[in-house]
Amino acid sequence: MLAVECCRSSFGCSSGIAAPSLQGIDWVRLLRFARFHRIEGLVWNRLSPHRGKLPRDAAEDLQAAASEIAANNLRALQECRILLKGFEDAKIPLLFLKGLPLGALAYRNPAIKSSIDIDLLIDPQELLSSAIVLRVYGYRLVAPAESADDELLIRWHRGWKESVWRNDLTRSQIDLHTQTADNARLIPTIDVHSPSQQVEVHDGLSLPTFADEQLFAYLAVHGASSAWFRLKWLADFAGFLSGKTARIGHFYSRSQELGAGRAAGQALLLADELFGTLKKSPDLRAKLKQDAATLRLFEIAWRLLSRGKIEPTERRWGTLPIHSAQLLLLPDLGYKLSEVARQARRLFDRPPG
Repeated sequence: MLAVECCRSSFGCSSGIAAPSLQGIDWVRLLRFARFHRIEGLVWNRLSPHRGKLPRDAAEDLQAAASEIAANNLRALQECRILLKGFEDAKIPLLFLKGLPLGALAYRNPAIKSSIDIDLLIDPQELLSSAIVLRVYGYRLVAPAESADDELLIRWHRGWKESVWRNDLTRSQIDLHTQTADNARLIPTIDVHSPSQQVEVHDGLSLPTFADEQLFAYLAVHGASSAWFRLKWLADFAGFLSGKTARIGHFYSRSQELGAGRAAGQALLLADELFGTLKKSPDLRAKLKQDAATLRLFEIAWRLLSRGKIEPTERRWGTLPIHSAQLLLLPDLGYKLSEVARQARRLFDRPPG
């Protein structure tokens, strides 16, 4: 609960929050929990004013982790500035997914949000042109294999929503997306040409990302794709909504039109459980709880979120709950059959790493 409080107090609209209670804290457990859920920056953002009350080792570990997150975000900031110009010069439409724009929207300060890679969304028709831009700026293809030719790259993107690129000099990684969901039946109309907004991530630098309606639906589907097993994703989602409580009902209705299905309800119930996101929307909360499949999705994710200590991929059958949950996101049989086929195909066509 201290970790949850640290996340909540970092939301961009938070103010007037009392000092946290630090009595009886198992600091080793908190550090391990924060590291797994990648919220060290949020925890330190909350606890740094009270560092004198923390054990020295815990304070040093949290500060070091938060400093590394800030340094990674600074590198990402420079890379995003370069990439934005490169794609603009090439006249290739581009949106930035999650990352720095979401950090700014959720926390105002994007430096405290942990991010491993830079997610870019392009038009599928611009895939090869985008690959040229990335190679010009020192990126090499990682998944599929670096030796993949253009035909293989195009074929890869028919089955996977992104390819992975790495710059060994800057230590940056890019996930280059040509679609927004693993299954094309989810949020099928949300793409690089969808309504967008410019988000200031640093003085003089704004990055394009989805407009709020599309961003809500996208974040819900993205979290559902991994059954929300990491608290960071849920904190990002709740932080994004923290200053928009009057619009949550509209966001949910719009997400259903956009094809987010039960992922939106799952996300809202989880965010409400930890952060009180639906406190001002009791009718919507009651409506979501009336759907048995949405409740089942909530239960699967809650179990993974609250009990997870290692990556699902690191234990036998660890990803089974995630795969089963994905079958519930849309009610129609066509979606379920396509999802079974997609999951079966991935068993025989996995990217390296």
